[in-house]
Amino acid sequence: MIRIFDVETAKRTILKRIPPDETRVPAAVLARIEATFGEKIDAEEAVKRILRDIRTRGDAALRIWSEKLDGFPPEAPIRVPVEALSAALESLPNAERAALELAAGRIREFYRRQPLSSWFTNDLGGTLGQFIRPHKRVGLYVPAGTAPLPSSVLMSAIPAQVAGVKDVVVVAPPQRGNGEIAPVILAACALVGVSEVYAIGGAQAIGALAYGTETIPAVDKIFGPGNLFVTLAKRQVFGVVGIDGLAGPTETVIIADEKAKPVWVAADLLAQAEHDTLASAILLTPSQRLAEAVQVEVGRQMETLPRANILEQSLPGQSGIIVTRDLDEAAALSNLYAPEHLCLAVTDPWALSEKISSAGGIFMGEHSFEVLGDYVAGPSHVMPTGGSARFASPLNVWDFVHIISLIALNPATTAQIAPQAAIIARAEGLEAHARSADLRSGG
Repeated sequence: MIRIFDVETAKRTILKRIPPDETRVPAAVLARIEATFGEKIDAEEAVKRILRDIRTRGDAALRIWSEKLDGFPPEAPIRVPVEALSAALESLPNAERAALELAAGRIREFYRRQPLSSWFTNDLGGTLGQFIRPHKRVGLYVPAGTAPLPSSVLMSAIPAQVAGVKDVVVVAPPQRGNGEIAPVILAACALVGVSEVYAIGGAQAIGALAYGTETIPAVDKIFGPGNLFVTLAKRQVFGVVGIDGLAGPTETVIIADEKAKPVWVAADLLAQAEHDTLASAILLTPSQRLAEAVQVEVGRQMETLPRANILEQSLPGQSGIIVTRDLDEAAALSNLYAPEHLCLAVTDPWALSEKISSAGGIFMGEHSFEVLGDYVAGPSHVMPTGGSARFASPLNVWDFVHIISLIALNPATTAQIAPQAAIIARAEGLEAHARSADLRSGG
């Protein structure tokens, strides 16, 4: 059952952000680490050892850790044959293929409209500007824990392709025991033209992408969410490669007024809460009547959902309904929480959106519900979590490029500004800098 909170209680509980370093590791996970390593160590140390092994022993370590952690067969190929990708696409039911094609088309069209260009100016004495250059090679981690996610392939690979990335690489955890990635993920790869796919997951996959092995060349940047070990691994390899961010459990906030439909609001909360046991689904409303109606609806709809075992943990754990004073207070609480997804199920969502400063994505009105954003709306569903929407953005084409500054000054401008550079250099105690500038200014 989902609980109803007052604002002050909610601030101390479901709205309170826990820093990543303070996240409690379940006892079952710690027990598995001890069984694997033969001693009591924390998750951070376990990941450190896996990464060090991948870095020093390459494929040999990759296979060992994949076998230990994922039941990867010793002789199974790490790289998925191209024929398997094509076969998976051909065997996909027509309705599923059509849905993925629709989604892919909308995603590609959305990102083609995102501005991305080099620029130059001659107004500052010569030419100044910037070159936009795509990353040469990126790695996309596609999670497949409680459910395979072909949508994540589309949502990450297509922006990379639009940005001009030459080599897009996908890694995904194999199904336990057979060493094969879920066919629907392979089909999605084939659909968007990703041919380099590896059946590896966890920290070992991040290590392989970061350091490279005999089979997997290293990448320039790694993208994609994953479990605790994936997140810790991404944090540890940052600097060796670029990292898109540190994804946490998925989350949705719905702000609804008294005219919202309880059946729809409840369905949207459940859609988010069924992702995993740590997912958050929060309703903010000034209507006590709506709060109570949604609470009843959540319980009713939950009875027929196949992932009720997950809902039974995520709903009482990090989810809830909060009764606010008015919509302004709801907006303020949402900004404080900075959710990944913010749904405005109110009469005038455009007016309320003006009061929103922090959210990964805003879904305007009850017909723009978050599930559409997960699959077919257009923008990537890869959005900042854990409160990072205060400073981070959803995945976009800019994540797949880097900027190179251009400085091409003419001699007259150089002579004019070099003495000022020398003055600043000497103020910093860098005499060699100053003398380099003096040579160009006659000083």
